[in-house]
Amino acid sequence: QVQLVQSGEGLVQAGGSHRLSCVVSGRTFTTYTMGWFRQAPGKERQFVAAISWSGTSTYYADSVKGRFTISRNNAKNTVYLQMNTLRPEDTAVYYCAADPTRLNRSRHYSLYEYHYWGQGTQVTVSS
Repeated sequence: QVQLVQSGEGLVQAGGSHRLSCVVSGRTFTTYTMGWFRQAPGKERQFVAAISWSGTSTYYADSVKGRFTISRNNAKNTVYLQMNTLRPEDTAVYYCAADPTRLNRSRHYSLYEYHYWGQGTQVTVSS
């Protein structure tokens, strides 16, 4: 059984920075593609970023490109989302997700590609 446990809930001022963490247990983390998604009130869950098992390939939603960075530490079974220059529209519940297949940019923007999910972490950006 794969479990994803998130941390980093917070309230941040616009223009500030914040980091989310997601620890994976139960299976071979190093072979998993990892992703971050977010869901604002009344909206669908949307793709934020994804990273390959090695960490060498990443890709981002246009709305966060240049501001957010996804990374991973396979020795710690952890994936991170560093969020800079935050905006009020970044306010959402953020979810980490894991998929055992190789990163594929044509698929891993979709939440349906991911088998395992974290519990969600609220990030609120005040103006």
